[in-house]
Amino acid sequence: MSEVPGPASWRVPLPHTTAAVPIARALVRSALADIEGDEIGAADRDTAELLTAELVANAVEHTAGDGPIELVVELLPAPGGCQIEVHDGRPAAPGRLGGPEPGTPVDPWQEHGRGLLLIRALSSDCGHRPTAHGKAVWFTLPAVPVQRRRSPES
Repeated sequence: MSEVPGPASWRVPLPHTTAAVPIARALVRSALADIEGDEIGAADRDTAELLTAELVANAVEHTAGDGPIELVVELLPAPGGCQIEVHDGRPAAPGRLGGPEPGTPVDPWQEHGRGLLLIRALSSDCGHRPTAHGKAVWFTLPAVPVQRRRSPES
């Protein structure tokens, strides 16, 4: 019986520019591609990339340019999935991450705020927490069942 490894995690500093967005997307895609296996399934890479891009873009836009931004990717143990955090130096909570008030209409054409709407809608859980140097905004995604490849004779 083989032992399933514990969860892996990465903590990567990002530049405080819009260049951080494609860097973060590539890091998340690579991390999730590396862990698919029989025991642990990866989260949906496209969704993870999209939501990560939203968090990183928000951190760049809404924090001072001299503060650090950090990406934390944690792969969850079986049944798998991931939690992704973006740390920034602004202690203020992100707007409306908890969701709109019940009965409040959502305007899909509004200029800002759709990223947090996507995070609430597509993640299995999300939130924020204070850190020693600001805050971390995070989301989790469940594992997607591993697709079995068909053998040539089937």
